[in-house]
Amino acid sequence: MKLIIQIPCYNEAETLPLTLSALPTSVEGFDSVEWLVIDDGSTDNTFRTAQESGVHHIVRHTRNQGLARAFMTGIRECIRLGADVIVNTDADNQYDARDILSLVDPILNGRADMVVGARPIDQIRHFSPLKKMLQKTGSWFVRIMSRTDVPDAASGFRAIRADAARQISVFNSYTYTLETLIQAGQKNMAVTSVPVRTNQPLRPSRLVKSIPYYLLRSLITIIRISVVYQPFLFFASIGAVLFGAGFLLGLRFLYFFWMGAGSGHVQSLILASVLLGMGFQTILIAFIADLQASNRKLLEDIRYDLGKDNGRKIVLDGKEKVK
Repeated sequence: MKLIIQIPCYNEAETLPLTLSALPTSVEGFDSVEWLVIDDGSTDNTFRTAQESGVHHIVRHTRNQGLARAFMTGIRECIRLGADVIVNTDADNQYDARDILSLVDPILNGRADMVVGARPIDQIRHFSPLKKMLQKTGSWFVRIMSRTDVPDAASGFRAIRADAARQISVFNSYTYTLETLIQAGQKNMAVTSVPVRTNQPLRPSRLVKSIPYYLLRSLITIIRISVVYQPFLFFASIGAVLFGAGFLLGLRFLYFFWMGAGSGHVQSLILASVLLGMGFQTILIAFIADLQASNRKLLEDIRYDLGKDNGRKIVLDGKEKVK
């Protein structure tokens, strides 16, 4: 059993040594533990720092591509390197590395495919009340979308079984945390969480540059996730609202028409016609989007099967070969 701990980095030369110094070199239940750093186009000495700190594997992006892309690059590289379990942590030493054993325990015991480290949000002093509320609101939304009970959906401290990681693909370039959980839920993976500790912040968050910025990006992320993973519900809900409004306006016009005052409410009839047409077309889009979602799922299944076949061993003429 091999465990690989991956760390996405962007200009983390100052914080990376402290993060690496806390990582375990052995974990109970695994024959080997290796570290992987994903240098996401850093302009400082992150790459050299990782080399000098004894990191086993380093992957570099020639330019900054964002946290989500760096996460997926790490996942693919960990799978290529033969990891059985992958742990993702941040380079700013936010998470207490001593909790890695707790993080991987549900996977080792066969109880989970993905485990998310739940931070004590209410006890983190540098989180403002508004940020705490946003974290809880976002986690509530993800629990509904993913049909999981993870209390801290925004946590990047997580472990995932390699076979489950092969089924994950992230479309959002801003963050991977919400989307991977929703994907896991949609694919009926066993997802759980364990409480983890956090360290004092070494630098301000780069994702939360400001509350308005975070709100805007989070709203965009939620809308995109809804469209990608629940397209029928998303478009059908909009279509139903439009159609329902048009229907009610139509009834209002008919009421006045039957009362002999229809000529004074032609505007309602026109608006009702427009809304009914928009609602009907939006509901048709819901069916088309649902068909596209079905095709995407089929493509994901094909990609997953091809990924498994790449490492499958076959026997030819009494000799074992890798297909």
